[in-house]
Amino acid sequence: MKQLIINVTKGSTFLHQLNGKTKVMLFITSILAIIMSFDLRIIAPLFIVYILSLISLKPNWKVVLGLLGFILIMQIFNLVLYWLVNPNIGAFYTDGKTTILFHWGSSYLSLQTAFYLAVRLLKMITSFLASLTFVFSITPGELAAGLYGLGMPYKFSTIISLALRYIPDISRDYEAIQVAMQTRGLELDKRRLNPFKRLKESIYILVPLVITSFDRIGNIANAMDLRAFGVQKNRTYYCELEPTRYDHLFRTLAILGFVLSIAWIVARMIVPPTTWMWYPY
Repeated sequence: MKQLIINVTKGSTFLHQLNGKTKVMLFITSILAIIMSFDLRIIAPLFIVYILSLISLKPNWKVVLGLLGFILIMQIFNLVLYWLVNPNIGAFYTDGKTTILFHWGSSYLSLQTAFYLAVRLLKMITSFLASLTFVFSITPGELAAGLYGLGMPYKFSTIISLALRYIPDISRDYEAIQVAMQTRGLELDKRRLNPFKRLKESIYILVPLVITSFDRIGNIANAMDLRAFGVQKNRTYYCELEPTRYDHLFRTLAILGFVLSIAWIVARMIVPPTTWMWYPY
């Protein structure tokens, strides 16, 4: 089975060895810090941290670059729409002035708008890198244990774990059904079919895939019932190891970052800032 994103076994890098609860806490704090502000002084360091973190995980770079390219294209398209709807949108978020950089016809690009769009792009890419680092560093079992350790009901946590573990099986079944259909004469070659024809032919694969999926769900549900899942109020996870000194360190940093982020949000609600985002000019 080809492994793309979801890890079913723990890796050997430093981030892989952290406790599941620690990884979930760091992810929640990082996403909160990225979302709460357009401050480049916060976003830029987080961008660098997650670039280095992703490199340390030694992921499948073919998958990473493919996803990153898709996200970049979508975000650039999104920024172009922002600019078309309001070419002077940057003035609202910064100093209220308009410094024209380029002007053609009735359209123009101001320094304020260029800075706002650049920060917005960096913000989206940083949140994507944070999510990708989290996904590459954690297993479904660790995620369930981490959510449960933070107070999430273990039934909900286990459902998430099973769903993530099930995705590789769906991919494997899809490929098996595709090969079986091709041996029966169904043409699915990308070079010979246009996208609409391929989509139509893929319906022949989705029908048996859905049927086998429902069968597997029934088997899993019966197995869990036989093991008395949900009878007790609490449970333990074999994959959740005892926290190390590094776990305690990063959990402390995560709690500190979470508290500072909440304080930042509350302070801006009590005393509204003069500008929505920090700018260096």
